[in-house]
Amino acid sequence: MVSRGFSPTVITYGILMNCCCVRGDFSNARRVFDEMLERGIEPNIVIYTILIRVFCNDGQMGEAEGVFRRMRKSGVVTPNLYTYKTLMDGYIKMGEMRRVFDLYSDMLNHGLHPDAVTFATLIDVLCKMRDLRAARNCFAYMAKFDVVPNAHAYNSLIDGYCKAGNLPEAMHLWVEMERCGIYPDVFTYNILIKGLCDSGRLEDAKGFMEKMDEAGVLTNFVTYNVVIDGCCKTGDMEKAIEVCSQMTERKIEPNVITFSALIDGFCKKGNVTAAMGLYTEMVIKGLVPDVVTYTALIDGHCKVGNTKEAFRLHREMLDAGLAPNVFTVSCIIDGLLKDGKIKDAIKLFLEKTRAGCSGGKMDIRFCSPNGVMYAILIQGLCKDGRIFKATKFFVEMRCNGFIPDILVYVTMLQTHFQSKHMVDVMMLHADMMKMGVMPNTFLYRVLSRGYWENGYLKSARMCSEHLMEYGIHLPASGG
Repeated sequence: MVSRGFSPTVITYGILMNCCCVRGDFSNARRVFDEMLERGIEPNIVIYTILIRVFCNDGQMGEAEGVFRRMRKSGVVTPNLYTYKTLMDGYIKMGEMRRVFDLYSDMLNHGLHPDAVTFATLIDVLCKMRDLRAARNCFAYMAKFDVVPNAHAYNSLIDGYCKAGNLPEAMHLWVEMERCGIYPDVFTYNILIKGLCDSGRLEDAKGFMEKMDEAGVLTNFVTYNVVIDGCCKTGDMEKAIEVCSQMTERKIEPNVITFSALIDGFCKKGNVTAAMGLYTEMVIKGLVPDVVTYTALIDGHCKVGNTKEAFRLHREMLDAGLAPNVFTVSCIIDGLLKDGKIKDAIKLFLEKTRAGCSGGKMDIRFCSPNGVMYAILIQGLCKDGRIFKATKFFVEMRCNGFIPDILVYVTMLQTHFQSKHMVDVMMLHADMMKMGVMPNTFLYRVLSRGYWENGYLKSARMCSEHLMEYGIHLPASGG
C-alpha cells in the first residue's frame, strides 16, 4: 500500500492492530502503533482501546494503565465505556477484582453511565467473590440508570446462586427472566442443569434438557458433559453411558471431558477394565488424554492395588509432556501406602515436592504439595505406626500454612494414645482448639477411650460429659 504511494490513515492502523490482536500477535500490534506515531498520526479512541487490550491480553497491566493515563492527559481523546470495560476485563483475568471496582467508580466520576455489559461484568465479579448480596444489589441498581438486565447479567447471578447451593433463588431468577421477556439461552440452561447435577437432582436436570428442546434451545456438548459427569459422580454408570449415546445420536461427538468423566466414574466403581477400554477408544478416535484423564486412571489402578500400572501411566503421562498435578501425585502416594510400600511413598513425596527448579524453570515432574497430599501421607504413616515420621510431616504441613482437618488430628491422636505419648496428645488437642477445628462425637470418643485406657480418668470423664451433650452415653470402661 505504502509502496504504491497510498498513505495509511488512523483507520488503516486500527484495522492492522485489531488483526494482530485477533491472531494473538501482540508484539506486532505494538510495532504498528509505534509506526503510526512516527508518521505523526494522532491515535483515536479506537486505537488507544486496542492498545490497552493488547497489554491486557499479555498480562501487562502496568503498561495498559500507562496508555490509559496517556489517553486522558492528551486532552484530545477521552476514555469511553468500551475503554473502561477493556481495562476491567484485564484486571479480572489477573484476579485483581478490587481494581475493577476502582475503575467503575472512576467511570461514574467522569460522567459515564454503565450499560448492561458493564453491569453484567460487575455482577459476575461479585458472584466470583461469593458476595451474592452485593451482586443482587448491583443487579437492582441497574434500574437507576434505566438499564434493562440482559441474559449475561441474569446468567452471572443464576450461576452465583447455583454455586452457593441456593437453587430455589436461581430458579426464581430463571422464571423472572422469562417473565421479563428475556429468553434463557444455552448458557442459562447449562448453568441450571449443572446446579441440579451438583445437588444430586439428576432427574430434574434431565427435565431441564427436555425444557431446552421445548424452548427451541439446542443442547451442546457442555450440556451433555454436565449430565454425564453428574451421573458418574452418583455412580450411575449405566445412565451415564445412556446419556452419552443420546449425545452421539444428536451428532455431538464426545470430547476429552466426556471420556475423562466416564473413565473417572468407572474407576471410582472399581471397574478399571471398563475405564481402560474407554481410554483405548478415545485414543483411537484421535483424542489426546489430558491430566484429568491420566489422574483418574492412576487413581483407579492404585485403588485396586495395581501400583505397577499406575506408575506406567504416570511415565506415559510425563512422556506426553503433561505435568502431573498435586492430585495425580496424591493418588500414587495413597496407592503406595495402601500397598504397604511406605518407603516408596515417602520417597515419591520428597522427589515430587522437594526437588525441582532448574534455571528458574519448574520441571513438569514436580509439584507443590497441598493439604490433601500431606493428610494422605500422615494418615498412612500413622496407620503403619510411624508416629515420629508422621509428626515431622505434620509440623511441615503447619509450617506451609495448611490447616489439618479433624480426620488428621484424630488419626494422630489415636497413634499417640497407642504409643502412650500423653504429652503429645495434650499438645495436639490444644493445637486443634487453637486452629479452630471443631470437635465432633468421633473425636470425643477417641479422646475418652484413649484417656481412660492410659489412666487419665478425669480427662476421660470430661470427654464423656461432652458426648452426653450429644445424647451419647459411654459405658464405664470409657468405650
